[in-house]
Amino acid sequence: MQELGKPGLNREVLSVSGLNQSVRRLLEGEFPMVWVEGEISNFARPSSGHWYFTLKDQAAQVRCAMFRNRNQLQRSTPGNGTHVIVRGRISLYEGRGEFQLIAEHIEEGGDGALRRAYEQLKMKLQTEGLFDQALKKPLPAMPRHLGIITSPTGAAIHDVLTVLRRRFPAIRVSILPVSVQGGTSAAEIRRQLAVANDYRADPFDVLLLTRGGGSLEDFASFNSEVVARAVARSELPVVCAVGHESDVSIADFVADLRAATPSAAAELISPDRVDWLARIAALGDRLVYLHANAQQRRATRLADLERRLHHPGRRLEVLHQRLDELEGRLSGSLKRSLRQPGVDAAAGRLHAAMSRRLQTARSRLGLAHKSLTSPAARIREFSQQAGHLEHRMSRSAHRAVETRAGQLHSLVAKLNALSPLATLERGYAIATDQAGHVVTDARSVAPGEQIDVRLNKGHLVAEVREIHD
Repeated sequence: MQELGKPGLNREVLSVSGLNQSVRRLLEGEFPMVWVEGEISNFARPSSGHWYFTLKDQAAQVRCAMFRNRNQLQRSTPGNGTHVIVRGRISLYEGRGEFQLIAEHIEEGGDGALRRAYEQLKMKLQTEGLFDQALKKPLPAMPRHLGIITSPTGAAIHDVLTVLRRRFPAIRVSILPVSVQGGTSAAEIRRQLAVANDYRADPFDVLLLTRGGGSLEDFASFNSEVVARAVARSELPVVCAVGHESDVSIADFVADLRAATPSAAAELISPDRVDWLARIAALGDRLVYLHANAQQRRATRLADLERRLHHPGRRLEVLHQRLDELEGRLSGSLKRSLRQPGVDAAAGRLHAAMSRRLQTARSRLGLAHKSLTSPAARIREFSQQAGHLEHRMSRSAHRAVETRAGQLHSLVAKLNALSPLATLERGYAIATDQAGHVVTDARSVAPGEQIDVRLNKGHLVAEVREIHD
């Protein structure tokens, strides 16, 4: 029996490089692609173009390398202190026997996970067809009742109401309050969308889902599947305006119309009252013009007919003259017949009868002449009636325009009276706690707590000193 450690023992001796190769193959074969989150330190970028850095957290660190063919695909170069998420494979650098992570992709931490979830949900809903343009509902040209789903204390509602008051204050606005961020936000938005679609007392014409700017984490509810499907189910057209112009949420893709900002959404929803008043005035002017033009054409036609019309009195005068002529010829014939021998008394009676008939015809003709009314007088009468009607139509058109303008100003006054901004203008204020909830009960806050007091112009940050029931 041989002793251990002595020559001749059957054993396999590995070189250092062989050992490191075996360990590298074992690590690369056993571990799949992994995601590792940490902070970058010792970042180096030599002339080769490769990146070398250390990824660490509070308890440990690991060396990392990202070769040139991979880091060229990155949008930006990370730096020391950057919190990142690295996708890569486990390996071993054989030359120094160092355990390392070969990075394939780097993204910023925090928002990175949210961004991946955002892209995954976006791809899923797009595959289902929720973004198709064929599903988009058109907006009404003249909305009567607008529902705004947003926080009643945020900056977005102030911007929207300011634009609506300037462009078309006659639109009735109802605010459906929700939390625009936080754990309950998505459920609240879904519930208010359902309430708006089922409201029948004074139905909405269009809905606006909006909030102000923030981070990707703040937009979590607007990037949720719950809100996306609630917007897709809405029978009412939905306009979505989330954050600033560069912010695009999942709800924006599903909505019937996406606006870059809350103010831009109000511009798209509301017609311009200046344009509508100008159109009404133009239509009134055109109505007056068409009426005057029609009256002028009728007057020209009447004048032409008057020139072509022969007065019936002249025709009667001709008939009178013809009748006198016939009467004279008849009387002469009868007289000549009576002077001839053999004519008896029958001829005398015929003459008398004919004389009576001529006298009757002459009387009837005289009466017809007296009862005849001159067409010129009738034409003047019709012209006076036409002028009177033209004046009445012009006054009616102006009264209609003035009535519509009065109704518009009345609606403007009513909207201003209902606006929360008008309440602020009268000297009142709206107090909200640190969570953004409106303070309606003094017992809901504690001494030392800070509150935000919104005024007509600006807001104050105040500290609660004392509480009185």
